[in-house]
Amino acid sequence: MNTVVITGGSSGIGKATAELFAQKGWRVFELSRSGQSTDAITHISCDVTKPEETKAAVRQVIDQAGQIDVFISNAGYGISGAIEFTTSEDAHRQMEVNFFGALNSVQAVLPYMRERKAGRIIFTSSVAAILSIPYQSFYSASKAAINALALALQNEVRAFGIHVSVLMPGDVATGFTAARKKSEEGSNAYGNIHKAVEAMEKDEQGGMSPLQMAKCLYSIATSSCPAPQYIGGAQYKLFCFLDRLLPKRFVNWVVGLLY
Repeated sequence: MNTVVITGGSSGIGKATAELFAQKGWRVFELSRSGQSTDAITHISCDVTKPEETKAAVRQVIDQAGQIDVFISNAGYGISGAIEFTTSEDAHRQMEVNFFGALNSVQAVLPYMRERKAGRIIFTSSVAAILSIPYQSFYSASKAAINALALALQNEVRAFGIHVSVLMPGDVATGFTAARKKSEEGSNAYGNIHKAVEAMEKDEQGGMSPLQMAKCLYSIATSSCPAPQYIGGAQYKLFCFLDRLLPKRFVNWVVGLLY
C-alpha cells in the first residue's frame, strides 16, 4: 500500500487531500497541530516550525508504514497589511510557517527517500507567488520562495529518483480566509487597505472547492512524469500565461487595479 504524508491536513485543501487519498486506498498520515485520527487517516501532532518535532513525526510514519511514497507540504497561513507597517515579528512568523515549515518538513523526509531512491515531494504554493498581491506581500514572498526552493531541490535530488513539484492554486474557498491575521495599521496613509483585503477575501470565498485542488494534488502524485509546476484553476492558468506574455510593468499595474 502506498503511503502519503500531508502537513496541514486538518482543514481546507489538506483535509480534502487526505480524504481523497484515503478513498483511493492509500495509507494516509496528516501532520498538524489540531487534527484528529479517523478510521482512514492517522493524525500525528506536529508543529512544522519546530525541526526536531517534525523529524520525530516523520520518524513515527516510518516506524508505522516503513516508507513514504508521497510527501505533500501544505501547512501555511496568511497575513495582510501594508509593507511599511508590518511588524518584523509578523513578517518573520509568516516566513517561519510557510517557508521554513516546508523546509523543516522536507529535510525530515529526504533521508528516507534518498535511501529508497524513490519518492515524490509536492509543495502547495499559490498563484500569488507569480502575481504578487498588494497588502499580501509577505504571503506572496513566502510562496515565491517555495517555488524557487522546489526548482533547486528537483535538480539536487534528481539522481536519487525523487520528483519535486509545486501546485499553485488560485482562490479556494476554505477557512484560510477567516484565519488570516489582518492589520490595517497605516490605513490613514494607505486608504485602500481595507478595500483591497475585502476584495481579495471575497474572491477567495467565491473560489474553487478544496476538493478541486485535492484532485490536482492526487493527479500530480500519480503522474508517470510530473512537471515542476502546476497552476490550479483554468482562469489562473490564463492569468499566469499572460504574465509571461505581457510586459511585467503592465501586468503588475493591472494587479494593482484589481486591489
